[in-house]
Formats: sequence, structure tokens, C-alpha cells
Amino acid sequence: MSVTALTRRYAKALVELGVENKAVDSYGEELARVQAVFAEEKLLTQFLESPTLELDKKAAMLADVASAMKLSENMSKFLGLLLNKDRLRYLTQIEEMYRGLADELSGTLRARIVAAEALSDAQQQEIGSSLEKQTGKRVALTVSVDPALIGGVQTEIGGRLFDGSVKTQLNRIEESLTKG
Repeated sequence: MSVTALTRRYAKALVELGVENKAVDSYGEELARVQAVFAEEKLLTQFLESPTLELDKKAAMLADVASAMKLSENMSKFLGLLLNKDRLRYLTQIEEMYRGLADELSGTLRARIVAAEALSDAQQQEIGSSLEKQTGKRVALTVSVDPALIGGVQTEIGGRLFDGSVKTQLNRIEESLTKG
């Protein structure tokens, strides 16, 4: 089974559980927090994925982490299932797939905006409302700054990139001049 199919199966099961318990958003937040901790705490991840450490010790360690993070019972059980099935290594992909399925369920699109300089709240709201008008869906923006763009913005939404940066325009001019 491919990693994508595998991660989709687990993410879909968690989304369905979230729908059943009216906790899709809270499960998503918990899953993102757990994934962030695992990404930051490499030693913890190594212990939990170690083939030499006994499963009951890993389970106790995971239970301590879940308790310290104040995770819901269902999220703790989900993580336990991933541990038992040796699937914790796919947590990042499961979290990404979960977010995509949850967004699909709620009719939300995620957009990534990269600007040459920081955008004001008003500019972000204007971009967001414009994208919502164009797509007919609710849009969740993630904004970052990259001074290398010189000016303008790059917008990625729905797997498509719209590049209105000065850097790209200068590169296009350079290409056309060198081609003659």
C-alpha cells in the first residue's frame, strides 16, 4: 500500500470520528500540536519509532506525552493505534491529509501568500475576500515575507501558483532579452 493511501485511510478515519463527535476542528488542532511536538523533539520520536524498545514502554511514554499535552481520549487512542500499527512515522503526512479532508468537509481552501514586505491586516483581509469571491469558498490565509521577491506577491491556492512578484517579472524580461 502506498504511503498516500495509508495516510489517507488513517486521516479519513479520524475525520469520520471527529464528525461523529462534533470535534473535527479540535482533533485537527490536537493532531497539529502533537505533530509539532514530534517534529521538535527528535529524541522522543526516535524512542517511539525504535524497533528495540518494547511496545509497552513506548505506550507508557506516549501516554505520558498525551497526558502532559492534555489530549482528548480519542486522540490518545488514535495515537496508540498508530503506535501499535507502527505508523507514527507517518504522523506528518496524516496531519496534512487530515487538514485537507477537514477543509474539504467545511468548504475551506488554504492559500499561502508570500509578499516582499509585511502585509497590513487590511491588505490581508482584502486579499482573503477577493479569493473568497473568486473561489466561492471560505479561504484561510497563511502569510509570509520573502524580501527576495523585491515587490509584489505570490499566491498559492488549490495547487496553483499565481506569481505577481517583481523578481519573476524581471526574470521573464531577462529571458526574453537573452532569447532575442
